[in-house]
Amino acid sequence: MKFRRQGCRRRITSSGGQGLSGSSFNGSGLSGSQGSAFPAVLCVFAFSCGVILLYRLTVLPPSVWLLGCTLPTLLWFLPKHLRPFPLVRAFLFGFVLGVAWAGLWAHERLEQRLPSGLEGEKTVISGYVCNLPQAGSFESIRFSFCVTRWYGHSRIPERHSTLPKRLRLAWYGKPADALPDHRLRLEVVLKKPHGALNPVGFRYEDWLFRKGYRATGSVRSAEPDPSVVCSIRCQYHRFHIGLAQWVDTQFADARHHPLIASLLIGNRGHLSSRHWEVLKATGTIHLVAISGLHLGLVALGAGFVARRLLLAISTYRMSEDSVRFGVFLAVVLCCTLYALAAGFTVPTRRALVMVTVGGWLLLMARQVSAGHSIVIALGLVLLLDPFAPLDQGFWLSFGAVSVLICVFAGRLGGTGWLAGLVLAQGAVFAGLWPILEVTGQGQPVAGLLANVLAIPWVSLVVMPALIAGGLAVALFPGISSLVVPAMDSVLGVMWTFLEWFAGMNWLNVEGTLPEIAFLGLLVMLIITVPIRLFRTTGTFFVLAWVIAASAPTDTGNPRIASPEVRVWDVGQGLSAMLRAGDKVLLYDTGPEVKGVFSAAESVLLPNLRALGIRRIDTLVISHADSDHAGGIGLLIDEFEIGRILTGEPEAVREKLDRRSEGREPLKVQVHSCAGEENLTNELSLSFWQANGRLNGNDASCVLIARDKKSGIEWIFPGDISTATESLYLRASEKKLAANPPAELVLIAPHHGSKTSSSTAWISALSPDTVIYTAGYRHRYGHPHRDITARYREAGVEAFNTACSGALVMTISGDAVKIQESRHQGPFWISGPGLTRDQCKIL
Repeated sequence: MKFRRQGCRRRITSSGGQGLSGSSFNGSGLSGSQGSAFPAVLCVFAFSCGVILLYRLTVLPPSVWLLGCTLPTLLWFLPKHLRPFPLVRAFLFGFVLGVAWAGLWAHERLEQRLPSGLEGEKTVISGYVCNLPQAGSFESIRFSFCVTRWYGHSRIPERHSTLPKRLRLAWYGKPADALPDHRLRLEVVLKKPHGALNPVGFRYEDWLFRKGYRATGSVRSAEPDPSVVCSIRCQYHRFHIGLAQWVDTQFADARHHPLIASLLIGNRGHLSSRHWEVLKATGTIHLVAISGLHLGLVALGAGFVARRLLLAISTYRMSEDSVRFGVFLAVVLCCTLYALAAGFTVPTRRALVMVTVGGWLLLMARQVSAGHSIVIALGLVLLLDPFAPLDQGFWLSFGAVSVLICVFAGRLGGTGWLAGLVLAQGAVFAGLWPILEVTGQGQPVAGLLANVLAIPWVSLVVMPALIAGGLAVALFPGISSLVVPAMDSVLGVMWTFLEWFAGMNWLNVEGTLPEIAFLGLLVMLIITVPIRLFRTTGTFFVLAWVIAASAPTDTGNPRIASPEVRVWDVGQGLSAMLRAGDKVLLYDTGPEVKGVFSAAESVLLPNLRALGIRRIDTLVISHADSDHAGGIGLLIDEFEIGRILTGEPEAVREKLDRRSEGREPLKVQVHSCAGEENLTNELSLSFWQANGRLNGNDASCVLIARDKKSGIEWIFPGDISTATESLYLRASEKKLAANPPAELVLIAPHHGSKTSSSTAWISALSPDTVIYTAGYRHRYGHPHRDITARYREAGVEAFNTACSGALVMTISGDAVKIQESRHQGPFWISGPGLTRDQCKIL
């Protein structure tokens, strides 16, 4: 007892001065210690703002400009009496450093370029595998490869002094464990980073830039290369790959092996599409991504055990400060080891920084506010990883922590664990909803209740069981037969619960971004403002809004002033939309590869939602090929469809019947391609199909849309061949002669294939503009050089979605105005010398 009183007295004496000064406020309203630290914290905040702002630019400032921007920071080193406006100076100092820091790193990454002469050519490289290989589509292995040597430099121009250091590769026809070694000599065929470019939705090119992949390609052959010098980074990746193989071996018989691998070491490659569907429907994807929740649990466990051990071992030999420091070191060490075991991925590194900063401030009893601590963590994350703002997880992580700080930091009284959990989950649910809405993701209502139950179960049962079980198997391999059933049991409870939640029919709450942002702010105020009347009124308002937002709504579309035509960038496929007034026609739905990619999900859904579209009056499916009819069922689930017109009614009905198995019968009718109609009173539509029992490409439904006022016309011919082109010309000969269009925009038949776009077709139609909808350097080679030359000789202006991205066509006066998405793209996509800048229609 004597020691405890002395220890208490010592703590008061050692920290009492700071505590008293901390409670006496200076003139600025800040405590003495916090007031003196405020300029530094402001500088860190400004640095973070500078880093984030850089990624809002469409043009990356030159390196010289970025270095020049840092010159005003020299004012910091002037004598104190000559330094003007200390807070302004601190903000400017941090801001320009942030912009310069992120800009210089961006320059360094963009300078890594694959020379045009190497695209599509066989190239030999050496290096090492630098992530966990995963099984991909078409019996492939997909992995990252860090290059240490390029062979054949004689074919590489001297100006390309910096070749890509990191590649994203696929090896087709090989199982996931077929890589012969960790260090490899590969023969590859590469291409520059490229992906679909649309106004909103997932952009593969963003992801490649964020991860540092400056080229992608496929492997033709591989052999071990022991001559590759294995650096520390190389040794770490070899260790992590070996650890993943050990986990797969030890827990292969587990019923929930994919979840075990994901939660133990961050290997999500075994998760099936069913796993992702359930996790997405319940808003629990974060549970299988090693991040703040998991490292926080490790930190709590390590801190508790370390403190107990230190107090038990050396009660009379260590001061309280020494115990705190020992606990902090134990926490950081355990979290670092777990982060390394989990692959040291971007979210894991970010969580490690946040846990380290939080642990230092908490365990070392620093007199720093919670707001200052999150700013410090933000600055450290961006200092160590200036590309972090490109991650959605970055915004969600700091958003969640900020919400929790707002809710709990200023509370005078404590809350019980259950009330605290419900309060935290409700605040995070409402606070992150606007961020999810901005990034194009919804916030499932099921997630609110699912997380309230799943987070405690994962925190208190699943993670301790998995970590303890994994360590036990590592130390005593013979007991795996006892450990695996225990792991399966705790995971089985969680997964059964999540599947049940995902299968329930929950309220579908929809609202605009301003409404959702206001709702999130109101919920935060209800939680933090201790005024009973305000809380009661606010809660009533929130409940009323939820009821109104979940009620059946008008499925009408926003009205536009003049017609527009959009051709989406869906890669090797086709999808276009015609709008007039509040009416919408969608022509084709783009490609789909089951379990891999769906243009309907990645492109159409987010872009149609961003435009406020709720009803598709006419869905035209030219024919049933997968690059034109992918994801039809998904669109029917998400939008009200007036009718479907197609050149292959039976094949489309078969697709829809397979989709609707076990569901309510589809109410939408499928009709054959024929007839004429109007899209409001502005666009006239004509549908044509060749006579006879045709199937496949030549069964395509041809759409002709004409603006009545200007006489401008668009033709969507699907994938018809030259033979069907001749039939169309004969059927339309009189109409073309009697009423030729004032201007004609033609979608190239069959993506510019050499089996279409005959000389007679081009001569008879005499288009002003042709649009190729093809994939970048696709194996089909569309558009074919002979076809592009044929249109070029006829004086036709050409666009390719592979180069331009999505196209938006409006009518300005009596002419078509075409807007290319690449001109609005960020600097890492549309910058000079990059893929789209050098993309040409040959």
